[in-house]
Amino acid sequence: MISVREKIAYGLGDTASNIIFQTVMMFLLLFYTDVVGLSPAVVGTMFLFVRLIDAVTDPIMGNLADKTRTKWGQFRPYLLWLALPFALISILAFTTPDLTGNNKVIYAFVTYTLLMIAYTAINIPYCGLGGVITADAKERVTVQSYRFVFGMLGGVIVAGATMPMVEWFGQGDTAKGYQYTMVAMSSLGVVLFLLCFLGTKERVKPPENQDSSMKENLQSLWKNDQWRILCIASFYLLTGQVLRLTLAVYYVKYFLGREDLITSFLTLGVVASMIGCAVAQPLAKRVCKIKAYIALQSLSAVICLASFLISPNQIILAFVAFIAWKFFLDMASPLLWAKMADTIDYGHKKTGIRVTGLVYSGVIFFIKMGIAIGGALAGWLLTFYGYQADLEQSEATKQGLLLSFTVLPALGSFAVAWVMRKYTLIEQRVVQIQVELSTETK
Repeated sequence: MISVREKIAYGLGDTASNIIFQTVMMFLLLFYTDVVGLSPAVVGTMFLFVRLIDAVTDPIMGNLADKTRTKWGQFRPYLLWLALPFALISILAFTTPDLTGNNKVIYAFVTYTLLMIAYTAINIPYCGLGGVITADAKERVTVQSYRFVFGMLGGVIVAGATMPMVEWFGQGDTAKGYQYTMVAMSSLGVVLFLLCFLGTKERVKPPENQDSSMKENLQSLWKNDQWRILCIASFYLLTGQVLRLTLAVYYVKYFLGREDLITSFLTLGVVASMIGCAVAQPLAKRVCKIKAYIALQSLSAVICLASFLISPNQIILAFVAFIAWKFFLDMASPLLWAKMADTIDYGHKKTGIRVTGLVYSGVIFFIKMGIAIGGALAGWLLTFYGYQADLEQSEATKQGLLLSFTVLPALGSFAVAWVMRKYTLIEQRVVQIQVELSTETK
C-alpha cells in the first residue's frame, strides 16, 4: 500500500504542471489576441505547428527517461533538474516585449515552442513516475485520483487567481499584470515539483538485462494495440475539451455578456473537476473501469449538446451545465491514466520489452495534438465567425461561438466513447498479466 503522504506528494507534481497547463488552456489564446494583439487565426496556426515539433521531442524524451539510471531512479531526477528552467520559460511566454509586426509573432512562436519543449521534458518523466510507484491495479487508480485532485487544485489556483492577480499586479497595465502573475505562479510550481521529488519513490524497476535500441523500443510500442486505442481516445478527448475550455472565457464575456463572472465560471468548473476526480476511486471499486469511462464520456457529450439550448439570460443554468460537464468529464480522467499504466504491463508481456517512458510520451503526444487542434480550432472558428477583440460581437458571431462551445466538443466525447469500446484490459486480465510477468522474472 502506498501511504497517503506519498500520494499527496505525487499529486503536488500535477498541481505544478497544471499551473501552466490550465493557464495555457484558459488564458493563452486570450493573452495573445487581446494583450499581445495577434490575430486568432495566426495563434491557432502557431498552436498547431508547434505540435509538429512534439512529434520529434516526445518520443526522444520518453526513450531518454527509459534509459536514465541514477541513484534517485529513472523519472524523479527530471523534477529536480527541470523545475527552475520550466518556470523561467513560462514567465517568458507570458511576457510582452516592445516589438512590432512580425517580431511579435516570432517572439510568441519561439517562447511558446520553448514552453512546450520544457513541458515535455518535465511532464513525461512525471507521468512515467506514476507508472512505477506501484504495480497494483487498484492502487494505480487511487494514485491517479490523488494526482488529478491535486492537479485540479492547480486549475483552481489558475481559474480563481489569474484575472484578479493580473489586475492587482498590472494596476491598469495588463501586459505587466500577466508577466508578474506568471512569476508568482511559476515560483509556486518550482516548490511543488521539489516536494514531489522528495516525497515519492520508484518501486517498479525495468528488466535488468533490457538493452534495446530506440528503434526496437518504438517497434515494441507500436505492437501494443491497447496503447494505440488510448492514444486515439486521448486525441479526441483533448481536442473537444480544449476547444470548450479555450472558448469558455469568450462564452462568458461575449455570449452571456457577463465578463465579471469569468473567474467564478472557471473556478467553479475546476472545483467540480476536483470533486469528480475524488469520486473516481470509489467508482472504480464498484463497477468496470472501462464501462464507467465510456458512460462518463457519453454523459459529458449529452451535457454539451444540451448547453446549446441555454439562452444568454439563463446565467444560473449556464453555470450548472458547465459545472456538471466538468464533474463528469474529469471523473473519468483518473480511470484513463490508470489504464496507461496497465498498457505498460500488457506491452511488456506481449513483446518482452518494458517502455514506461515511451508509453507515456506517446499518449502525451496525442494529448498535445488534441490540445493543439482544439486550440487551433478555437482560433480559426473565432476568425471564421468574425470575432473582433474587445468589441460588441454580432449575433452571427455569438451563435458561432455558442455552436463551437457546445456541439463541437460533444462530438469529441462521443468519439472517445466509441473508440474505447475496443479496449479490453479489464482488471482481471491486468492482474493475470502481472502474475505471469512476476513468474517469468523469477
